[in-house]
Amino acid sequence: MALDLTPFLSNNAKSMRRSAIRDLLNVANKPEIISFGGGFPNVLTFPVDDLKQIMAELMDEMPGKLLQYGSTEGSVALRKQIAKRYQKDGVNVGIENIIITTASQQALDLLSRVFLNPGDTVLCGLPSYLGALQAFWSYQGMPIGIKHDEEAEAVVSALCAIGKKPKFIYAIPDFQNPSGVTMSLERRKEILAVAKKYDILVIEDSPYKEIRFEGESQPTMYSLDPERVILLGTFSKTFVPGFRLGWVLASPEVIDRINVAKQSADLCTPIFSQEVAARYMEKDLYDKNLAKTIDMYRQKRDLMHECLTKYMPEGVTWTRPEGGLFLFVTLPEGYDSKELFEIAIKENVAFVIGEVFYCNGKGQNTFRLNFSYVSDEDMIEGVKRLGKATAQLLSK
Repeated sequence: MALDLTPFLSNNAKSMRRSAIRDLLNVANKPEIISFGGGFPNVLTFPVDDLKQIMAELMDEMPGKLLQYGSTEGSVALRKQIAKRYQKDGVNVGIENIIITTASQQALDLLSRVFLNPGDTVLCGLPSYLGALQAFWSYQGMPIGIKHDEEAEAVVSALCAIGKKPKFIYAIPDFQNPSGVTMSLERRKEILAVAKKYDILVIEDSPYKEIRFEGESQPTMYSLDPERVILLGTFSKTFVPGFRLGWVLASPEVIDRINVAKQSADLCTPIFSQEVAARYMEKDLYDKNLAKTIDMYRQKRDLMHECLTKYMPEGVTWTRPEGGLFLFVTLPEGYDSKELFEIAIKENVAFVIGEVFYCNGKGQNTFRLNFSYVSDEDMIEGVKRLGKATAQLLSK
């Protein structure tokens, strides 16, 4: 008989929730299923030949350094390259403002560990990134959601009135996951004004900002208030997800707190991938590859939009993001994407149900589609299958 671990578990462990997306990937990993579920970059964007050359160069030049432990703060060379990118946009930042993390998911975990006590509230979007919600719940935080068109101040004021002032506001202002919506400059300033008035921190999750297809780029929230905003960045969507490289951009005081928390988490992010990424950027290869990636994803977004228009039944709507990797689909009221998922799997197509992105348990009639990963042929066939499944659901 298996040992019952329940009595041994910490309260934090009991608060952890499984990733519905990871569970979905296990269900949808059959070769015959076309999956729009994961947030995977397209493998054709990976600069394999360039990386082979750089790895060989570095192994000749500094094998001892590459294969050794690194500092908790991260590679100086990589932090300099990241700082240069923000400096080009007029942001006053140096390496003392940056710590390298094992992708931005670790940053979310570390920030939750540093700032959240059990029962603390966090203001976030409805919907919002599942990985962030998981991090908040893992430390017994209480995410409180607001829709993108709601007044943030009214919600914060009401929470303060009952002694539940949020520890921080969590936002994905550019091509939000899962909705694909971009926050206007006016909205960014409104959020920052609320944060300043009520003395609240802001976490700006920014994994997609550089993947813009069209429209006007908005300034980072960090650039508008560098003392109050903590910005999270990552190479997982723009470069190589397997390197698991992310970073936090914040005041030195915040960076120091994250540094201490990271020391007990993993000591340091692998130095090998950091030095490879730094050399790749030093050679001016990053922007060239990113431009190709943007062109590919723009075409894929357009193709998915075209296919949805052709194959989806009347009454279904979806977002048309100006960048990023996802669009969000809304079924007519009263329909449940869980039920649609069961039908869709039988048609050999998969997606992520929208409910998992809503901290309040709503969003049953929504779901997320990724357009970056599958081939064009699979996208056309997959959306056709999805349209067929949706028509079956709506005809019930």
